[in-house]
Amino acid sequence: MLSMNQKKKKILVRIGSLRHGGAEKVLATFLKKLPDDKYEIDLLLNLYSGKYLSEIPDWINVIYLNKGEMITTNRLQDIPVKAFRVMYQSVLKKFPKLLYSTILKNKKYDIEFAAIHGFRDEILNSPLKNSNKIVWIHNDLRKTHFHNYTDEEIRKFFGFDKILVISEQIKADFENLAQNEDEKSRIVRIYNPLDTEEVISKSHEVGSGKLEGQQPLTNNDQPTFVSVGTVFPQKGFDRLLKVHQRLLHEGFPHLVKILGDGYDFENIKNLISELQITETVEMTGFTDNPYPAVKNADFYILSSRYEGFPTVLFEAVTLKKNIIATEVSGVREILENGKLGLIVENSEEGIYEGMKKALTHPESFDAYAETLKTYSMPFTLENSVNSIVQIIDDL
Repeated sequence: MLSMNQKKKKILVRIGSLRHGGAEKVLATFLKKLPDDKYEIDLLLNLYSGKYLSEIPDWINVIYLNKGEMITTNRLQDIPVKAFRVMYQSVLKKFPKLLYSTILKNKKYDIEFAAIHGFRDEILNSPLKNSNKIVWIHNDLRKTHFHNYTDEEIRKFFGFDKILVISEQIKADFENLAQNEDEKSRIVRIYNPLDTEEVISKSHEVGSGKLEGQQPLTNNDQPTFVSVGTVFPQKGFDRLLKVHQRLLHEGFPHLVKILGDGYDFENIKNLISELQITETVEMTGFTDNPYPAVKNADFYILSSRYEGFPTVLFEAVTLKKNIIATEVSGVREILENGKLGLIVENSEEGIYEGMKKALTHPESFDAYAETLKTYSMPFTLENSVNSIVQIIDDL
């Protein structure tokens, strides 16, 4: 609580939208847990859209550049709106003074916060030269879908006063590029805020938000593998489906459920048809509660090509699931070098070996289950939030 003579810190937070992604979920969880009497926060979205909008506390001022749903297709009727959004955002990025003088009404912020790495340039090019600047890195920047960052590109992040990173691997990468102790001191390893109590509570709710017209799988006596994530190439769902088909052809019956949507959704649906596996794969699409499906599955599988720190694995750990995960950034840290789940090679063959082991030797997962019974998280929601609050307060 602030004393009478203390002013609330004015903070600008920037992110693209509040659609269903890991960084968006983490930001919403963080903002929900902030004290409402210490800060004056403006949350600036490129697009006023997403499931997490409803979770943003009323005391936070939400500002946006565009409104409406994200356009993920190139349908002719969508092109004018899509083009306008891109041009409008590009102009405001190129001329930041225009953004700050109009939409932000010349407000002077104490802190400017890029909630994802993609807003690096927008924050660093702010006309507010005296504000403290923070960035939250959720990905291994050397392996992102849109842009693989070079050393020179990553070095630009040292323009921030604090660089929040979510895994030891990402921290080590930044530390290797730091040129002095001052730069090293800007790098802070934090745990993403995760509400484990909410995960457990929601896992007991009935239903998992199936797409309208989606028929649930009926062969529930077969082993089920579930995966949750935004549907784009990073998540490797194409690899998962090809392995699924291969194992079916080899005589190992099982089911696969994929929960989530994204711009690659139609491609993955088409792949299911091409591989002729419509009877054994369920694509739930977007659901605001994937936890019942995760809880009821036999195995949780992470088939990603790359990650930053896949928080979804912490959720699977919270629900004491048998886990198979490709060896991407953060996995060894979360699964404690394989004590909590099976880590496989980051390849289609690695996914195949892991799933085959689950189907032919399910007893090999008993040791993980035993360890998970008494496992406690290396952090709490409160501690995660407090660590970020402390950084904000110290600036």
